[in-house]
Amino acid sequence: MSKPTIGIALLGLGTVGQGVWKHLADKRSDLETRLGVRLDMRGVAVRNLRRTRSVRLPKQKLTTDSVALIDDPKVDIVIELIGGTTVARKLVLRALRAGKTVITANKALLCDHGPEILAAAQASGGKLLFEGSVGGGIPIIKSLREGLVANRFDLIVGIVNGTSNYILTRMGEDGLDFETALKEARTHGYAEADASLDVDGIDAWHKASILAFLAHGKWAPRARTLVEGIRNVRSADIDFARKFGYTLKHLAVVRRDFKAGWMSVGVYPALVPSDNILAKVSGVNNGITLRGDVVGSTTLAGRGAGGDATASAVLGDLVDAILARTRGGIVDADLHALTRAGKSLRMADEDEIVSPFYLRMTLRDTHGVLAGIYRIFAQHKVSIARVVQYEHPDKGTGTLTLSTYPASERNIAKVVAELSRAKTVLEEPMLLRIFAT
Repeated sequence: MSKPTIGIALLGLGTVGQGVWKHLADKRSDLETRLGVRLDMRGVAVRNLRRTRSVRLPKQKLTTDSVALIDDPKVDIVIELIGGTTVARKLVLRALRAGKTVITANKALLCDHGPEILAAAQASGGKLLFEGSVGGGIPIIKSLREGLVANRFDLIVGIVNGTSNYILTRMGEDGLDFETALKEARTHGYAEADASLDVDGIDAWHKASILAFLAHGKWAPRARTLVEGIRNVRSADIDFARKFGYTLKHLAVVRRDFKAGWMSVGVYPALVPSDNILAKVSGVNNGITLRGDVVGSTTLAGRGAGGDATASAVLGDLVDAILARTRGGIVDADLHALTRAGKSLRMADEDEIVSPFYLRMTLRDTHGVLAGIYRIFAQHKVSIARVVQYEHPDKGTGTLTLSTYPASERNIAKVVAELSRAKTVLEEPMLLRIFAT
């Protein structure tokens, strides 16, 4: 009995695409034996045929015509790794509408156009897999969709951006300032020349929105998501955190209140208790904790970025796609059910999102300044838990750092707004959340 042939098209041959080609070529024989198929790499679509790449492949496999490659009747599975949301959206929709299976690691595409893409897949019978979009080589999506599917998750929290985690690790462990740590990250290839997607929290928001959808069936709209980066973090904040038993990390946090019927999503730098497992996730690694009603808390950690880590996730999706085609099953049936279930879920109001906070502010050294500061907190019903005061007598200023008891986002926003207007506060206050389970 002859083996079925699976035709594969690869769109994009950047860092991840080259990793996919390399490892697929190296492991082709083993995969064919294990899966009982013959793998046929129909072609690779690129923008520049002459570009020098780290992998070698037959010239006849390269093409600049992505559409013709997708339309090839012998292509069963399309792997989209070109990035962006404009061309990628058109190509992914074309493949799905033709009833093909699409594998992508494009988190921005899913976050911006997820409902449209899922609707196209459902209408045509096409399939969508996207393990590589979150967590690199960490099988977080498979865990949510398969291994932990019996759970309801009231909390998903994680370090999902390796660049930010590397920068904060270097600032915390080696005393570097932000700019120096960012420059070093670029030198090692951990950050792009324009690192804004990473250090301003946009990349983490894309990933948090995908996790929120997979857990609760609802995409997190940008306007209702708290998105903050790490540009304003200073050594003083890291020192305060360490002194009081915390480590500063950039977190993606998805919370669900099943009784009240709301979900909240935020990405921001936060003080994490140093005995929490996420506080120990260092460098470019990622770590994600899932808290389910059946399993309790489970943490997955490992390489969250890079060509090989993401290629591993893409190849895992490829195996699942082939098994679904050859042995039955629908790999994305749960996604359509999730979308229906999420329609009744609302995003939380600012009054409902509560946590302790940390604030750092520079004050004019005048009589009664602290009494005025404390009065602002009391007026907006935010209780202060701890105060550390630093004086700078030569400059006539002082630095005040404090932490609060749990307060709502609405009330703390009122405090910060009033502090910003106060004549005794010389700079915009630095506000950080303190992570609490």
